[in-house]
Amino acid sequence: MKRKRFTEEQIISVLKESEAGAKTDDICRHHGISSATFSSWRKKYGGMEAGDAKRLSALEAENAKLKRIVADQMLGMSAMKDLLQKHW
Repeated sequence: MKRKRFTEEQIISVLKESEAGAKTDDICRHHGISSATFSSWRKKYGGMEAGDAKRLSALEAENAKLKRIVADQMLGMSAMKDLLQKHW
């Protein structure tokens, strides 16, 4: 997986520059990002504060963990069903 160059706090500060009135092209050139990256950041982090971004990443990590747990349980349940069906 590709390594991130910017933290959530840095992304939010870049978006704050745009909200302050700077041109998007100038911001992208200054920070070395593409306009597509800037628009995807705006879509994901628009209107957030630094604390909100940290909470979002924590919730995403917890969600991924819970999805893995559910997948493991489903795998165990299907194995038990197969075992019981073969027994009968």
